[in-house]
Amino acid sequence: MSTLTDYARSHAVLVDDDELAQVCRDLPDSACREQPRNYGLHVVSLSLTKVGEGLADTKLVLAWLLDAIGAPTWAMGLLVPVREALAMLPQLLISARIRRLVIRKTVYVVGCVVQGLAIVGTGVVALTLSGTVAGSLAVGLIAVFALGRSLCSISHKDVLAKTVDKGRRGSVSGFAGSIAAAATLLLALGYSTGWIPLSVPVVATAVILGGLLWLAAAMVFHSIREYPGATAGGMDGFAAVISQLGLLQRDVRLQRLIVARALLLSTALAPPFYIALSGDHESGGLGTLGLFMLASSAASLASSYVWGRLADQSSRRVLMVAAALATMANGAAACAALLMPEQLKSAFILPVLLFVLTIAHQGVRLGRSVHVVDMADLDSRATYTALSNSVIGLILLAGGVFGVIAQWLGIGVVLALFALMAALAVLAASRLDEVQARDYSADFSGDSTAHGAKGDGA
Repeated sequence: MSTLTDYARSHAVLVDDDELAQVCRDLPDSACREQPRNYGLHVVSLSLTKVGEGLADTKLVLAWLLDAIGAPTWAMGLLVPVREALAMLPQLLISARIRRLVIRKTVYVVGCVVQGLAIVGTGVVALTLSGTVAGSLAVGLIAVFALGRSLCSISHKDVLAKTVDKGRRGSVSGFAGSIAAAATLLLALGYSTGWIPLSVPVVATAVILGGLLWLAAAMVFHSIREYPGATAGGMDGFAAVISQLGLLQRDVRLQRLIVARALLLSTALAPPFYIALSGDHESGGLGTLGLFMLASSAASLASSYVWGRLADQSSRRVLMVAAALATMANGAAACAALLMPEQLKSAFILPVLLFVLTIAHQGVRLGRSVHVVDMADLDSRATYTALSNSVIGLILLAGGVFGVIAQWLGIGVVLALFALMAALAVLAASRLDEVQARDYSADFSGDSTAHGAKGDGA
């Protein structure tokens, strides 16, 4: 009884409840009684996974490790496309099957274990191997990691909704994100100041620790008390996408959003190439990982809230501004690599550009999310999301070609291509509708001809 009381008091402090026990709005009594305990377990488990992500950041830390052990550039270029695409596409195939399970926390636990073992394996590869073999194995392990991530992504929201009441769920991610951001900043400061030695054995050991945190998160999450839930209403995401493919031909708004999203992938794909570019120069090279991590974390913390507020006013303009920032960052990095390589000897040039690029990427993530939500209605939102994610997932798989281009023609050429993509994204985003306008009235009949004209004039 005392333990339950302690959970309740902690829960009350975290969610700012005046009373220890309140009536739940959309949880049954049995789940409501367990909410204080489950809330704390959710926060701890999610914090562990997010700290693990900070220790083994694919775009920065793993890219740095592959560069440091002499892996080919094409392997570095595959890290982000493989991670993102394979975390997204399998959800279409497994969503309905998971929905049929009365207890779904086990799916999340399995996903955490898969991710943890894959990250531990990646750290071991960095400690023991080098060159093309290490790069190939690392990419394979990231593919396994992405499949585990897919399981977690599709099951976590269900379990959260069954164990934490409406109005408290957002704070779970909020607290976990704050904890992870603080931990990542401390690690970045340690690397930057030399307090934590910046070497392959140290960074690889930190990656292994990150993997172990996923395993710990699985154990914590398994302790959540989840009651059996409904199994009706499961939708086969793959079948739904196939049945709605005609919408891609009819809906001009969706076409334009997908084009803009595809061009804006340059903000997600570019960071590993910044790492590789820094490694080309000894004095400004591998010692800059801490600065890169600081730049990325600071940019995320400084810009996310601002982008969110601006997106509520005009997600279209947010995407345009973010694309413009990405054009400047990638363009400057490309110019430095191709025309003024001596400038890269400064340890601060690329981290500063990464700071700008990360601000742009946060704008892209928030802008596209708000845009699709405000563009669609309740009936079409799931279809829009599934279709756009499917197309983007397939495009991401093709994103590995940039690593091959970098291997053949150099990193500067790839960054120039990313700058061109971002510049075209400014134009593509300008053709989107102002979906936050007071007089915006979306046409969901499937014939978007008239509405498309409105988008042109926005």
